[in-house]
Amino acid sequence: MAKCDVCHNQCQLNDGDRGICSARIGEGGTVRCANYGLITAIALDPIEKKPLSLFHPGSYILSVGCYGCNLRCPFCQNNDISYGFGREYEGGTRYISPAELAQIAKEYQPRGNIGVAFTYNEPLVGYEYVVDTAEEVHRKGLKTVLVSNGNVSGSIADIVIPHIDAMNIDLKGFTDDYYTKFLKGSRKLVMDFIEKAAGNSHLELTTLIVPGYNDTEEEMRELSEWVADLDGGRGAETIALHITRYFPRFKLDVPATKVDLIMRLTEVAGEALKHVFPGNV
Repeated sequence: MAKCDVCHNQCQLNDGDRGICSARIGEGGTVRCANYGLITAIALDPIEKKPLSLFHPGSYILSVGCYGCNLRCPFCQNNDISYGFGREYEGGTRYISPAELAQIAKEYQPRGNIGVAFTYNEPLVGYEYVVDTAEEVHRKGLKTVLVSNGNVSGSIADIVIPHIDAMNIDLKGFTDDYYTKFLKGSRKLVMDFIEKAAGNSHLELTTLIVPGYNDTEEEMRELSEWVADLDGGRGAETIALHITRYFPRFKLDVPATKVDLIMRLTEVAGEALKHVFPGNV
């Protein structure tokens, strides 16, 4: 049996067992990345869709996803590739090596592509592919983008962050109860990841507002003030926050967040931060 140290789940895996994320598997007394290079989705997206508003605005980014996720958000919009995909089969994927993906990204440069974004599922459950591909992408003179929940151990953060030019990290809420009971994650790991990333990569954050769960002005004020203190106290200037409207998805049928609430919380966050953007409004 081997213990996976990628995230808070700390899965104990016998040979052939998958972790909660579906993307890591016990093999020969160790833990192997099972989703390495197995691409489920690929598209040329506007950079603003990541969302990144202050990193090469107006450009495009070749966006790729594998399968697997270490959280259990009941409102997940990509649950078909995030949950359970790899447990039964790995058909429906296309293997793309790091070098091949970097070459594809280079070929799309004339169409405004600036690099590769790791997104759609949770990229860091397959961090090895992220790092290997990032190295190839940088050899081509292109940029790397990470869209992640940030819910990984410090050792994984230390490996990944130096290879990423820009990232959008979900700071889904600002209470331990919300993370632990509702998302099955760890707020501390996410905050630690964000602290490490601040000042090392271009950083933007996203908070999805779910009515009745993380929608108070008090919580938003605490969250935005914490962000402002990051990057040696420069977070108010250097880090953007996207406050995004929730819509019913997957297992959660709570009514959609009201636009007026998103706009009010944007105002609240703006008391501490210079760059605050409402999303899905």
